[in-house]
Amino acid sequence: MCVASSGKVIAMNGNVADVDFQGNLVHAQAGLTPVEVGDYVLVHAGCIIQKVSEAEHEEMTSLFNELEELARG
Repeated sequence: MCVASSGKVIAMNGNVADVDFQGNLVHAQAGLTPVEVGDYVLVHAGCIIQKVSEAEHEEMTSLFNELEELARG
């Protein structure tokens, strides 16, 4: 199963965005959705698939952190 993660665009170089995922920097293709520095985005398989609000980003991050804690047992 694949899951899209949300992060914040911190830099752009053409159609490639540098996206920050809680301190992990990932390069993602931004050609599918127009984005700007400061946008929160969903990234799946190296591609930005949509923009999300900051509130949605915070909620997703919280849920993923909770799942991670549950998986540790």
